[in-house]
Amino acid sequence: MTADPKNTRVQSRLEKTARENDNLTVSYEVRAKIIREKTARLKALRLAKEAQAQTEEPPAKPSKRRHARRDK
Repeated sequence: MTADPKNTRVQSRLEKTARENDNLTVSYEVRAKIIREKTARLKALRLAKEAQAQTEEPPAKPSKRRHARRDK
């Protein structure tokens, strides 16, 4: 039996698409991992900043001065 050229082309195209989709899946998983790591790092920084803010005294508010009105 001879191979049907049309069927071979379709099969080849399907295999190529499957390979590309595998690469996309890997790329997607890598990006998702990077985002999770970045989110965890930023969360840790935020929590550390909040903990430090709770232990420190709040900065003194500057006093408001009333400016004398100048008559024209």
